[in-house]
Amino acid sequence: MQNRKQFLQTAAALSLGSIAFSNTAFASLLKGKKYPPAGLQLFTFFNEIDADVPGTLKKIAAVGYKEIESAFSKKGGFYGMKPKDFAAMLKDMGMSWKSHHVLGAPFKLPPGAKMPVDADGKPITIPPMRNLKDNMQPLVDEAAEGGVEYLVCASTPIATLEDVKTSIEVLNKTDEACKKAGIGFAYHNHDREFYAVEGQIPYELFLTQTKMKMELDLAWATKAGKDPVELFKQHPGRFPLWHVKDLDAKHEIILPVGEGSIDYKRIFDAASKAGMKHFFVEHDMPKNPLESITSSFNYLSKMLNKK
Repeated sequence: MQNRKQFLQTAAALSLGSIAFSNTAFASLLKGKKYPPAGLQLFTFFNEIDADVPGTLKKIAAVGYKEIESAFSKKGGFYGMKPKDFAAMLKDMGMSWKSHHVLGAPFKLPPGAKMPVDADGKPITIPPMRNLKDNMQPLVDEAAEGGVEYLVCASTPIATLEDVKTSIEVLNKTDEACKKAGIGFAYHNHDREFYAVEGQIPYELFLTQTKMKMELDLAWATKAGKDPVELFKQHPGRFPLWHVKDLDAKHEIILPVGEGSIDYKRIFDAASKAGMKHFFVEHDMPKNPLESITSSFNYLSKMLNKK
């Protein structure tokens, strides 16, 4: 369970297999229920999407996913496109662009660190990436131009309390800029935000010293020993976005949803308390992304249809 965590932590240093439902099946079975259509975080396809963006998106749409959260692209920008062009491509495929991930600070490997590897064991390569600390306004403007509902900070420096303080300043400024642009702003966690830094818990500071919303990565929170449902109770309405992935019993290996140890029925039962508006399936650097997202989609379809 290292690849995406390492990838985003280094950014913060300076910082069809199984049977798929049709495109309309998920929306149909959820009609009248409190759950939105299934979404997908495109980082799941990080190692292959840039080789064929339209082809990859068509495969995702064919599984049944209706909502998309974009992330980092080796082509730069929005998978080599302008915001409006990317949004239009998704719309033509029957999907909608709901949110976009950006970094909180410049990408820089810490001393002695090496790039994380992909599913084949090869070091990943990334283009220069803009970040909220240095490029906040253009990132906000582009997200608004593309019509997304939320801009999401994927990771930010928290190694020291001074890092946390600086990050909070950047996050608050971004939150205000997003409000002016007419979009939402949220923070995406890993497990490290829940561990003490000089006696303080960064995630608690983010909750109390900002007004931004949170995109709770349910698996990373669980790995850190946190109960997502309890977080929803403590901060109702603060979690409009979720990342949905599963973990093995030891919380070491990422698995497709429904193949691990996380009780997603219990978590989805608390969706109203959380204020959940969108959820995005994600699997960090899987060997077979399409097979993984199909398995997750089918499990969630059956689970939510029973509610």
